[in-house]
Amino acid sequence: MAQNTAQKLSENEIRPDDIMEKQKEAMLADIEYILKFKSDYIDVNCPGCGNDNSEVAFQKYTLDYHRCNECRTIYINPRPTEEQLADFYRNSVNYDYWNKYIFPATDEARREKIFKPRAEKVKEICEAQGFQPKTLVEVGAGFGTFCEEITKLDFVDEVIAVEPTPGLAETCRKKGLNVIESPVEQADFEDGSIDLVCSFEVLEHLFDPADFVQKCAKIMRPGGMAVITNPNGEGFDVVVSPEHSGTVDVEHLNYLNPDSMTVLFERHGFEVLEVQTPGKLDAELVRKMFLAGHMTRDDNPFLYQVLVEKWDECGDAFQDFIADNKLSSHMWTIARKK
Repeated sequence: MAQNTAQKLSENEIRPDDIMEKQKEAMLADIEYILKFKSDYIDVNCPGCGNDNSEVAFQKYTLDYHRCNECRTIYINPRPTEEQLADFYRNSVNYDYWNKYIFPATDEARREKIFKPRAEKVKEICEAQGFQPKTLVEVGAGFGTFCEEITKLDFVDEVIAVEPTPGLAETCRKKGLNVIESPVEQADFEDGSIDLVCSFEVLEHLFDPADFVQKCAKIMRPGGMAVITNPNGEGFDVVVSPEHSGTVDVEHLNYLNPDSMTVLFERHGFEVLEVQTPGKLDAELVRKMFLAGHMTRDDNPFLYQVLVEKWDECGDAFQDFIADNKLSSHMWTIARKK
């Protein structure tokens, strides 16, 4: 849909190498913090289909990443409790660093190449469905840029930013946004009062995505829509090398895929209209694995040929192939409440 309307995006524009070097220290501090609870982690069933039928697919950060044998969702198991996760996000050094340094330094590029196109895409999705929402809730509003851009389109009457991380919630308030500083599962919305729920890169962080989907269904009116993005557990960089993929992060607990997203939403009262993977950076991310020496020509001569030796000739076309065939690690799900 709107992928082609956005300007070409490079990873360095949104994650500059010089700033990201110091971010690694913050990330390591967060990893150390969350792993200190490891002895108290608890076992869970698959966050996609709810079944208890999985095997360990790989390990990273000393954690076990299971793959569901029913719907192929990848998920950390055992995992931190809800209380441990809430404590983690309240005290996250990494999120504080993003809020103070990365988001401000990259705000213009993110606004022009991610958030304006994202807001326009959400509007296009609704218009294509003949849907005119009055109230929009963004769950996990972060720096508040999407809320600002969707407001500028004069598309909805009311925009509400739900952001549980204190520093980011305060940033949203300073921008004049209507903010609820709480996880959406605990937010006090009237049942059936919301037309459109948008959530970008949040589902992977949640202790139980089913609780999130159930809450969305509860606060949305019948016929309301949800537009959700999250990592695809069957995306290119995750499949090629989860050990070196930035998508596979210690705080990313859930890696659903196009099939399991459909299962998750349909078992909680939604009709899934479309799942797409309009990613732009997958090929570049795996190319960086080769350039950094994490992968070599011997590991995969074909990918080395495409992503290194013939990058200028093949890079863009290969990225388009990934996106068009639901192989990107960036996934959009568009669903309607029944």
